Parts: sequence; C-alpha cells; structure tokens
Amino acid sequence: MIKILLIEDEPGIQETIQIALEADGFFVTIVSTAKEGLQRLADDFSLVLLDVGLPDLNGFEVLKLIRKQFSLPVIFLTARNAEIDKVLGLEIGADDYIVKPFSPRELLARIRAILRRTQNPIVMEEKSNGKIRISLDKKLVYFNGKSLNLSPYEYKTMELFFKWPGRIFTREEIMDNVWTEPEDSFDRAVDTVIKNIRARFKEVDSQFDPIETRRGQGYGLKEII
Repeated sequence: MIKILLIEDEPGIQETIQIALEADGFFVTIVSTAKEGLQRLADDFSLVLLDVGLPDLNGFEVLKLIRKQFSLPVIFLTARNAEIDKVLGLEIGADDYIVKPFSPRELLARIRAILRRTQNPIVMEEKSNGKIRISLDKKLVYFNGKSLNLSPYEYKTMELFFKWPGRIFTREEIMDNVWTEPEDSFDRAVDTVIKNIRARFKEVDSQFDPIETRRGQGYGLKEII
C-alpha cells in the first residue's frame, strides 16, 4: 500500500483528492495544518501533497522544515500561478508544482511519474469480489474464470468500482477518475461505457448484472455479487 500524506485545509479539495487517490489504490492521510503534517511525517509516507496556503504556516516554510529531516517526494498544491512561485518551490526542494484548479487525472499522473522515479516498481495485487476477479497488474477483469474483453475505459471504470464496492459515483466523478482524453469526456460517454460493461458480463451469463444504477445519482458496483 502506497501511503500519501495530504496537507490541505480546504474540505472540498481534501475529499476530491482522497476519492481519486484511494480509488487508484493509494492510502491517504489528511491533515489541515502544517503543525499536524509535520507531526505525521514520521509515519513512513511515500509522498506528500502540500498546500502552499495553509492557515498556520506558509507551504514554502513547511517544505524547508521537511527537507531538514526527510527526503520523500513533495508536490505543491497552490492557487498561485506566478512563475516566481513555481521556481521558488522547485528550488527549495519540491518535486512538482500543480496549480489549482486541477483535475484528479492530472494529479494522479504527476504522482505516478514521481513514484516511478523514486521507488521500486509497485507490485499490484489481484482482488476478487464474488464471481468477479480483477488483476491490477495485468489490467484484466475475470468473470466465472473467463477474461472479459474490456476496452481501456471499461476496465478503468470497473477498477474504480471494484475498489469502492457499494459506492455510487456520479458521471463527473467517473470521468475525472477514468477518462484520459478530455475531448472524450461527456455524460453520455459514461452511459455508453456502463452499457458496454453490462454487455460483456451478459455474454458470459445473460442474467448477471454487477452494476447498480441510481437515477439522478450515478453508478457503482453492487456490494454482494
């Protein structure tokens, strides 16, 4: 399990980042102040997401304190887009700098890139849920022992659902966590992917449907399947 420390005081951003990262297999610890963050650093995190505008201490100062004791990677999160701020952040030891508002896809891509540079390859595991099994390293979903012929978006949607069984995702949340090409992101594209996923399962068992639909809310994976 890759552990990430998020030092951020805005609840909406906290929730968005936690959903995106935990859906991708990371474990997220959230604190709202610099003091709390510095106290938690000894807990063996793999990466820190650090807001520049914290209520008790400037993020640049926090990074200087982190660098006195720890070498783990740090990504700045900030609403400040000035070039001088980016240069300063990188010069004092930040590994990356991402400006708000940002998409969860962009943040995940930045995190993965840094972890590839700083860690050994992540050993992905295999999980099962009743009749369904997912291989995270092979990027395959199996049903009744048969591999389903899923497209990349269909697989990523199933992976998202599989990690959060019983949770209902809005179309926007699914697009934020799954879609890699912005021009492909629109509400009906999600509906089409869900329809295709159902069809893949029905090719194996015509009576089986693992997807829960809640009108006006979204989609998710049924908890007992």
